[in-house]
Amino acid sequence: MEEKQIIEAGTEKGGDAEEQTTEHPSMDVLMQDALSLRKLKRGDIVDGMIVSVSPTEVLVDVGAKSEGVVPAKELERFGREGLDNLKVGTTVPVYVIKPEDREGNLVLSIRRAEEEKDWQDAQALLESNAPFESQIAGFNKGGLIVRLGKLRGFVPASQLAPGHQGSDKQEPEERWARLVGKAIQVKVIEIDRKGKRLILSERAAQRQWRDSQKSKLLDELRMGEVRQGTVSSLSDFGAFIDLGGADGLIHLSELSWNRSAKPRDVLRVGQKVEVYVLNVDHDKKRIALSLKRLEPEPWMTVESRYYVGQLVEGTVTRLASFGAFALVDDEIEGLIHISELSSGRINHPQEVVHEGEKHVMRIIRIDPKKRRMGLSIKRVADPAYADLDWRAELEETEEPLDEVEADQLDEENDFPLDKEEQ
Repeated sequence: MEEKQIIEAGTEKGGDAEEQTTEHPSMDVLMQDALSLRKLKRGDIVDGMIVSVSPTEVLVDVGAKSEGVVPAKELERFGREGLDNLKVGTTVPVYVIKPEDREGNLVLSIRRAEEEKDWQDAQALLESNAPFESQIAGFNKGGLIVRLGKLRGFVPASQLAPGHQGSDKQEPEERWARLVGKAIQVKVIEIDRKGKRLILSERAAQRQWRDSQKSKLLDELRMGEVRQGTVSSLSDFGAFIDLGGADGLIHLSELSWNRSAKPRDVLRVGQKVEVYVLNVDHDKKRIALSLKRLEPEPWMTVESRYYVGQLVEGTVTRLASFGAFALVDDEIEGLIHISELSSGRINHPQEVVHEGEKHVMRIIRIDPKKRRMGLSIKRVADPAYADLDWRAELEETEEPLDEVEADQLDEENDFPLDKEEQ
């Protein structure tokens, strides 16, 4: 009986001890709890859970010894829509402004945390050299405003793509008002945290995109194939054609069978054209194109379109001591020997003709194999060709002769050229 009472007493004491332990934690437990609390310092960005929201403050649990406070001054900047998004139980990143103010409060900022994260993203984009897409938020006299999160990035006019630059003579509203709200690809090229400057470039982003497109296009292109492109620019030595992200060059020599043709005579910027892929240089990353290869070479069909004795109109293209070169119908270049320029004696072609002049000429020789055509100005009015000229004029102005009339005409007329050929 005594033994039973002793056991019960021990149990009762033990129960009291357990209750005492629960109500008054040991020193070890208190130290562990203290160590588990976050030790925060100014500038830290941590995630916290919103525990209460009011018009004057937002309390956020960040695992510190007390809840952090987002003050009313910051809440005023949120607006009604921003405050509606701050709901109890939501996890948000916060920036530590003061670990402890005069009243012992932990002061936090949600906007600073968002801004800091945006600066970190901007730095990462700068280091990775990666472009990103955003919307044009506005403009000033120097360029466009483009947002990166909460940050206002600036794209100077010099860093805009040609299609967005406009003219220096235009007012900013004329140059850029139409672009506000539109998407734009840009790259971060400069960051100044102290000055809160974030400089962006559309040109750099476009250049990088075109480089990647060019590499892809170089792998796809095959010599001899025909591609469609757009004339992107013209120069004295040729024309650049945009094939969809990469430019190929039509050299002056591949522009036209007319060797005197200039790029601006044949093409205009923005024009859609089909081009022949002449060569693809993977090492130098160059694409050679041709426009003339898509047209039959004029000399291949010269005999079917011209004949000896024919009168044609030609343009003097260049002068030499031995004669003048002339372009016939803007496609075949022939030579007027100095002896065929005038019936009188001359010392130099410039005494009779000048570059750019148009003259009626007579074809006196055709050699398709050597690609040569002999022309004459002095023989234009030669009576020896009168019958031939009359017949050519008759074919142009009247209905074709029937076979009987043609045979009679051949018998009546003995052409000087026919005698020479015999």
